[in-house]
Amino acid sequence: MKIQLVTPAPLQLNNGNKITALRWVKIFTQLGHRVRLTRRYDGAPCDLLIALHARRSAASIRRFRAQHPQLPLIVVLTGTDVYRDIHRDRQAKESLEIATRLVLLQSMALKEIPRRLRNKATVIYQSAKALAIDPRRGKGVFEVCVVGHLRAEKDPLRAALAARALPQTSRLRITQIGQALDPVLAQRARREAARNPRYRWLGPLPHKKTRERLARSDLVCITSTMEGSSNVLSEALASGVPVVATRISGLIGTLGEKYPGYFPVGDTARLRALLLKAELDKRFYRSLKNFTARLARRVDPQRETEAWRRLLNRLA
Repeated sequence: MKIQLVTPAPLQLNNGNKITALRWVKIFTQLGHRVRLTRRYDGAPCDLLIALHARRSAASIRRFRAQHPQLPLIVVLTGTDVYRDIHRDRQAKESLEIATRLVLLQSMALKEIPRRLRNKATVIYQSAKALAIDPRRGKGVFEVCVVGHLRAEKDPLRAALAARALPQTSRLRITQIGQALDPVLAQRARREAARNPRYRWLGPLPHKKTRERLARSDLVCITSTMEGSSNVLSEALASGVPVVATRISGLIGTLGEKYPGYFPVGDTARLRALLLKAELDKRFYRSLKNFTARLARRVDPQRETEAWRRLLNRLA
């Protein structure tokens, strides 16, 4: 098939949507399809449109459906779609109605879809390749990695705040990677790095360098207030790096209800206790590692490829 894949995010920005879109281009090409990646539907002939974002791609979704009422259309729902826009935005709701199929990136998102539309929904977990990398840690340091652009939904400085009041004997250090999309958050991150010796902000790095940093870390910390899924989570699981994360639906949908590394959104004290427990309690850290190992299959690239193959074959 000729597939046009629409993602409204600027392709020069190294964010989760871009990483997802480029991975899907490889998957669809591997499956024998021809793929064009664009920011909006441009009217060029294709057999299938896949649109990332129900709200932000709404104009492309409407235009494609108006021009091709009989052709298949897949809408992929992001975190802002699932946990905000499809509940209150008219255009996002219309995208759900127009779509032939809906793709969700984790299982808990199904609960947010109107019941009458759930028969259109398919869950496809985001995958990541395991990195073969030297596991050596920084001498005497327990490295905690925070990955994600600095924006409000990520609550990006929560881990840094949690590290402020750790005991002097703690070896814990927070390394944050990501571009500041909000100048106020950029200023706060610079101030925090200046006053907090346990925190450093590296700014944006190439995806390969980010993955290497993550894979060498002792722990990954995800502090988001809202997620549709998380490439960082998939990459941590694939690399066998334990995770501590906010207890939100978008992360529970991949990690499961019983994962032992959750803390409440915005709760600095609980996060501080969890980080310290991961550093000092070997049994607890091992339990996180064991959960990570069991979940690695969920983010296996072959599993994601097979899920897309089945869906595209049905539509073809």
